[in-house]
Amino acid sequence: MSAYTQPIYVAMIVFILLAVIIFVPWLIYTYRKYGYLPLSTTLIAFSFIFYFISALFLVLLPLPESRNTCITQQPGTQHYSLMPFTFISDMFKNSGVILSQPSTYALLVKQSAFYQAFFNFLLLLPFGVYLRYFFQQRKYWKRALGLTFALTLFYEITQVTGIYGIYNCAYRIFDVDDLMLNTLGGILGFFIAPAILALFPSKESINAKAERLIALDDVRAMSVLIALLIDIFIIDLLGQLSTTFTESNLIINFLIKSIVIFIAFFVIPILWNGHSIGSKIMRFRYDSKVSTIDTNKRLFKRFGAIYLTYFAFFVLSIFAQMNLQIGSPYYKLKVFLALGTNLLELVLIVVLFFHALLVAFGKGKRRFYFDEASDLHTTRK
Repeated sequence: MSAYTQPIYVAMIVFILLAVIIFVPWLIYTYRKYGYLPLSTTLIAFSFIFYFISALFLVLLPLPESRNTCITQQPGTQHYSLMPFTFISDMFKNSGVILSQPSTYALLVKQSAFYQAFFNFLLLLPFGVYLRYFFQQRKYWKRALGLTFALTLFYEITQVTGIYGIYNCAYRIFDVDDLMLNTLGGILGFFIAPAILALFPSKESINAKAERLIALDDVRAMSVLIALLIDIFIIDLLGQLSTTFTESNLIINFLIKSIVIFIAFFVIPILWNGHSIGSKIMRFRYDSKVSTIDTNKRLFKRFGAIYLTYFAFFVLSIFAQMNLQIGSPYYKLKVFLALGTNLLELVLIVVLFFHALLVAFGKGKRRFYFDEASDLHTTRK
């Protein structure tokens, strides 16, 4: 069983690393498309990624220790098996099964050839289920059949070519039985998928909820938070780039970043009908629902609330970076001041973190402090 469990363990590690990388882009995509995060869609998408990695690793792992796999094989080794249904004769070979005695049939499940055929059958069965979710209708079974066969053919070619030349000889054979069993499992998964997918909301219900949110002009707090994080990321990136091409010191960095924040959170929204770069990506804008002049005033208040947060962190960082000699009469004061500023900075981070959590998962009962202070409204219109 280790031949099956080890690749899955490796796939889990790779999946976790990949999930960390793609989770934020996935959030952006789903909130842009639906206006909210459908948990069922997220579960299906990420489980498909994990399944696909696991299936690939089950086919390829364990890898040979050396790229020179030819040296471990006898001359004339055959790297393919083109006789169909060989797995049936392999199961009966030395199994002790007597066809006239049904009581001996149970011996088949003890054969390694049975387990190999059974796992080959199961390998692409989930793939058929995922295809049914993507295609929705049964009439697309021919497409599912073609895609399943293409995938198993890709696996077999990858094996017989030694992963396309990485190994000088194939370390697993091209087996026509694998093609048949994989394809059969995949198409069966396609047909039995409705029984499994019934546990999840349909695509129609997810799209209907998205349309309802658009009709209600409901912008979720998570969309606002993601837009803010996109803006902050761009601001930080521009700040880093600007300091690369200018003489860098604390004051210059502060002034550059202040200007960039002013442009990102005030100038751009005024010129772009209430959109910041982040909110444009997330498909909403800010509006006072009164007048353009009033919206501009409130945009300035919003910028001020965000800028005060940045300014507070900047001031705390100055006190934390003060350098005094150990013999200085003010050294002890500096130590207490540094500890105090670090503590205040930590408290501020914790407060902002829990504030973001309460708003993002508060089901619309709260607004972010900068939106509350400016009394700006979010809209998709």
